[in-house]
Amino acid sequence: MLTLLHAPRSRSSRMIWLLEEIGAPYEIVTVDIQRGDGSGHADQKNPHPLGKVPALRDGDVTVFESTAIAQYLTDAYPQNEIGPKIGDPKRAAYLVALAYYTGVLEPAFMSKFMNVVPPRGSAGWVVAEEAMEWVTRQLEAGPYFLGEKFSAADVIYGSTFQLFLGNPLLPETPLLRAYVDRLAARPAYKRAADKDG
Repeated sequence: MLTLLHAPRSRSSRMIWLLEEIGAPYEIVTVDIQRGDGSGHADQKNPHPLGKVPALRDGDVTVFESTAIAQYLTDAYPQNEIGPKIGDPKRAAYLVALAYYTGVLEPAFMSKFMNVVPPRGSAGWVVAEEAMEWVTRQLEAGPYFLGEKFSAADVIYGSTFQLFLGNPLLPETPLLRAYVDRLAARPAYKRAADKDG
């Protein structure tokens, strides 16, 4: 049985969506986390070393960080084919999309949120607008990150875009609005929203 360590309305919400897409049985264990407003605290039940979410248990295996969980789940539970298998020509694009999110896009968004300009050439990321250029090219070739095929990469990016689209962090464009609406129409997304608490 898969166990998701979850704090409502946090980064772990996207993992409920991913688990719904995968279709494997799972349970949700709610944990407390320290929030940006100072509320909450580190929860002893949470195996994440920094007390963050998501964290996932699969028997004796513990995985944390969204993109690691996405890759783990799509490899371990391939039945709904939302992560290309080793040998699939789309596998490289899938891994790049997951790594780009964690290594480039999220740091770029956080830099923008904190009003910090990453130093050109020394940081592993760029300003958010420049980071979004690659994302835009991927979705123009879309309708999903891997072209015609929905994947866990869409869960990772789409959940963030759902949250921030139209916000100064992520100005709304027709392309992004259509992408977010397309993802929000998925039955698994709707089921996950009901379970988020």
